Amino acid sequence: MAETGELKAGAIALQRFGLGPKPGQGEAARAQVRDRLLAEIAVGSVAQPEGVTFSGAAEIGKALYDFEDQEKREREARRVSVAQAPQGAQVANAAPQSQMASAPKPANEPALPYRTYRDEVKARVDLALAAETGFGERLVMFWSNHFCIGATKSNMSRIMAGAYEREAIRPHVFGRFEDMLIAAESHPAMLDFLDNRQSVGPNSPAGRRRGRGLNENLAREILELHTLGVSGGYAQADVTNLARIITGWTVVGREGVLGFPGSFAFNAGLHEPGVTPLLGRRYDQPGKAQGIAALTDLARHPATARFIAMKLARHFVADAPPRALVDRLALTFRQSGGDLPTVYRALIEDDAAWRAPASKIRSPQEFLLASYRALDRKPDFGQIIGPAGVMGQPFWQPSGPNGYADDNAAWASAEGLKTRVDVAAGWGRQAAGSVADPRVLSEDVLGPLLSPETKQAVARAESKPQAIALLLMSPEFQRR
Repeated sequence: MAETGELKAGAIALQRFGLGPKPGQGEAARAQVRDRLLAEIAVGSVAQPEGVTFSGAAEIGKALYDFEDQEKREREARRVSVAQAPQGAQVANAAPQSQMASAPKPANEPALPYRTYRDEVKARVDLALAAETGFGERLVMFWSNHFCIGATKSNMSRIMAGAYEREAIRPHVFGRFEDMLIAAESHPAMLDFLDNRQSVGPNSPAGRRRGRGLNENLAREILELHTLGVSGGYAQADVTNLARIITGWTVVGREGVLGFPGSFAFNAGLHEPGVTPLLGRRYDQPGKAQGIAALTDLARHPATARFIAMKLARHFVADAPPRALVDRLALTFRQSGGDLPTVYRALIEDDAAWRAPASKIRSPQEFLLASYRALDRKPDFGQIIGPAGVMGQPFWQPSGPNGYADDNAAWASAEGLKTRVDVAAGWGRQAAGSVADPRVLSEDVLGPLLSPETKQAVARAESKPQAIALLLMSPEFQRR
């Protein structure tokens, strides 16, 4: 029998490092949580979602171009129909035709980009709900937010949001940071989201011919958000020069001249020629290799190690994590060459990561997943996207390239907590028929974390739905 203190630490760890316990996991999971977390790292991979519409970005790109071409033909046909109608009929039909051109698809038949997004979100959530502890899935969420894209930017970013996570993030979560960095920056979804497909080297053949120039969006976010961090020691000249280095990194158009439509390609005709300095180094590699060399050096930079260490510690442990823990993670990152499993082991094996009080409030997505796991429910898409949206964290839809906030200030506002109460009340009503006794569920899910106050509140609730909602809104459940 494990000691009470060990079980309490294990209960916190299931929430701190994972997605929260499921009914029936009980004392064994709490007693073995460190071993289970280390075992996940040893496996060295995360599963891929099943049942998605398309296999990957290249297949999606072709389908998207076909979809957009068909929409264009339909709009043109409607325009011609209005133009060719008798003048009186034009006036009579103008408003309906205009409305028809912009009208949304029927609710049961959404357009292809949204339909694909829907299927990807559902598959991703199903995977998180099925996971034993959910540490790997938490890491996917962390890195997907670190290298975020926004699904509302365009048809391409929406339809590729899930494929981006499956192709650029998941294969590298238990690999090397530099491999994930290169995969993320070269993915069509990222090149579309941060406009690198519009960036043209001023002295490239296309730049001289068209008079177009650089777009620095991707280069700036690589330095500020993905590698060195805002205090990482770079200057505006480095942003401009990195933008030059990655010119030519683009998305194949619908004509498929450079490859399969919608896939990544290096277009030499857009690439800025010559030797380019960056952070005191000179890059003279040919073509795409110049960008690969620059990203590799950025991945191994000491400022990147410090920035990633701080973000990991802040995400998993506390808004202001112990400095010694951050120092250890940064040193491990540097010494291992950015080997992420080695960094994760350093995190899990550091007692400071276990001793910290449960002060982090779960983000809306974490709250959603933890609640459905605790209630042993398998939600449909509406039961996922609705609550996530009203709580302010819909999947793959941050308001900017810095991703969703990862501190309590973002989620613990009065309005935010009131919204959670409403969501929890709805889940309580939905789950009332399947939860036999909320008091037993509280003991099962929270174990040694269950406070006398929460235990009493659940027991004295006026109804079963209210008891479930009180469990989900308890401080023990909300914090990790």
